[in-house]
Amino acid sequence: MQKMGKLFGTDGIRGIAYKEPMTAKTAARVGRAVAQTLKKSTRPAKIIIGRDTRISGRLFEQAVARGITSTGAQVLLAGVLPTPGIALLSRVMNADGAIVISASHNPWSDNGIKVFSGQGFKLSTHTEKQIESAVAGVHARSNADKFGGKLKIRGAAEIYSEYCISTSDCLLDGLKLVLDCANGSTYETAPKVFKALGANITVISNKPDGKNINYMCGSEYPDKLVKAVNRTGADAGFAFDGDGDRLTAVDEKGNILTGDHIMAICADHMNARRSLKNNLLVTTIMSNAGLKAAMAKTGIKCIEAGVGDREVMELMKKKGATLGGEQSGHVIFLDRHTTGDGIVTAVQLANVIMQAKKRLSSLASIMTPFPQKLINVEVARKPVITKCRKIIQSIRLAEKSLAGRGRVLVRYSGTQPMCRVMVEGPDKHVVGKFASLIAQAVKEDIGS
Repeated sequence: MQKMGKLFGTDGIRGIAYKEPMTAKTAARVGRAVAQTLKKSTRPAKIIIGRDTRISGRLFEQAVARGITSTGAQVLLAGVLPTPGIALLSRVMNADGAIVISASHNPWSDNGIKVFSGQGFKLSTHTEKQIESAVAGVHARSNADKFGGKLKIRGAAEIYSEYCISTSDCLLDGLKLVLDCANGSTYETAPKVFKALGANITVISNKPDGKNINYMCGSEYPDKLVKAVNRTGADAGFAFDGDGDRLTAVDEKGNILTGDHIMAICADHMNARRSLKNNLLVTTIMSNAGLKAAMAKTGIKCIEAGVGDREVMELMKKKGATLGGEQSGHVIFLDRHTTGDGIVTAVQLANVIMQAKKRLSSLASIMTPFPQKLINVEVARKPVITKCRKIIQSIRLAEKSLAGRGRVLVRYSGTQPMCRVMVEGPDKHVVGKFASLIAQAVKEDIGS
């Protein structure tokens, strides 16, 4: 069992399938704890469960459902559906909460648990701690007079698809697109949405077999999409991650556009249409400095949240923003949805192409990214970085060389045993050199 306070990372619970914390026993305890913690009234709680296409998904779906029903609560099974689709169902079906069995962009051998409130938002840190306490303590045990039941939600994919379609302000007639579904949970819904909107689509990575989710495809590996866009002469390409809450785009020339590019394009478009509330864009410390520079030229104010789309959402609600997100492709349109949604983001970006009547490469030119290098290093442990001598020495050397003309960011992943090394500066060769230097120091100090 994980120590209390360590069960949830930056985006739910995640790990190697069948090893703690992702075992059937712990999943059942989490299900019980979620049902008990999120129950809103005296009636039995109603919890929705959805999953992505991983081979281990059914087992964990059953385990979580077993835990929920042991409290007398009712389970509504949505089956395979993008994470934002489950968040939507939680809201529109007046559930007490929702659970998604998914490890997002991680490999098939991992799995995870994401939890949403009845309003479709990711849980606060406080509520997560309540669940962790319940999992670790006696309160996770069943005290119900009778077990709850399980029902399948009829037409869950249709409800979500129709919702995504409804977020579009125009038809996409004549727009030629390539969709990379990462062999994940968007493999049915994304094509339905864009076909309904009139786009001419080519779909790749849409044949999940339980083990090919995210494998050399999707938002984390856009090279396959680049080739497909070049081959088909498409206007744009959209790549989702395994659970459908991220988007990476490719323009008609085959250039890869990150979440920063997407936010810059959409923020400028929304600002011109006076729909960018408070003239504000919420980003994170991981966003490229070029995004802030681009927004400054348009008069849009950028503020930074902590890493993670939950942190972005909290700051958006606090500051009254309608748009925010991460460089990784989690983009939140708060006037459209309660969480990051890859399909909705793709629809909004396609809308800008149609309404602006410009090529995506032209729209993306609003932002000139600063040279940036990100290296992920697998680690065996996660000590406080300031106590790692070689890492700190390499960081200080890089910062001294950059002399205020760039930045260094070294942090642990909240969802994987990795340390993320990011260096940004005016010269790509210098950036690459110091990123490699720091990454090597990480390997020597704490590498797996």
